[in-house]
Amino acid sequence: MNIQQLQRLLTEVREQKLDVDAALEQLKDLPYQDLGFAKLDTHRHLRLGVPEVIFCQGKALEHIAAIAKRLAQDNRNILATRASREAFEAIRAVVAQAEYYELARIVVVHPAELPEKIGRIAVVCAGTADIPVAEEAAVVAETLGSQVEKFYDVGVAGIHRLLDQRQKIASANVVITVAGMEGALASVVGGLVDKPVIAVPTSVGYGASFHGLSALLTMLNSCAPGVSVVNIDNGFGAGYQAHLINQLCAKKS
Repeated sequence: MNIQQLQRLLTEVREQKLDVDAALEQLKDLPYQDLGFAKLDTHRHLRLGVPEVIFCQGKALEHIAAIAKRLAQDNRNILATRASREAFEAIRAVVAQAEYYELARIVVVHPAELPEKIGRIAVVCAGTADIPVAEEAAVVAETLGSQVEKFYDVGVAGIHRLLDQRQKIASANVVITVAGMEGALASVVGGLVDKPVIAVPTSVGYGASFHGLSALLTMLNSCAPGVSVVNIDNGFGAGYQAHLINQLCAKKS
């Protein structure tokens, strides 16, 4: 149940179009619904403005489908992350309206076009191999309602490519930097812009990169102010956090 649905329900009770018992029947699943294998946080949209996000990796296909079907009863733009093609097909079998972003591995369930995207987020990606994580961040932020501009393959090995886009990147309310290997991109961007920088280390790299640990430690040890770091390959976390910051900036302007 989202805010609009709750307001409509309370209005109907006030205007005596709906009796109290009927209203209680509709509210009985708040704050969560127990499906046996999962306890759905049906109250999350009311608290956060965003319905519960389905993390598909490791879940059985039938569980993913059942969660998506239930969430779609009350919500739109439900995110299913780390979704395989098989997970998408399972969701689409129970919810006809679903879109799959294969590169980002995200399904948007029961999608709805947002009236107008707010603010601006820059997603800056070091190399082509890092794009899947960058796309995860971009799709999440866009689905939540932020305007996103992408700057891909602008890593420090050819820093002139990054400097050529500096003014456009600096004009965003918040910047997401995505990089593997040594992860130096976050520090460089952090030293060029006066906006919050969210750094995302990726697991891209040769043996001594330790599946993203090297990039993570580099970003955590950044000497550039204003850089915060999410977990390895966590494009979702970066996109969500960037949207929250962008939302605050848009409200002030």
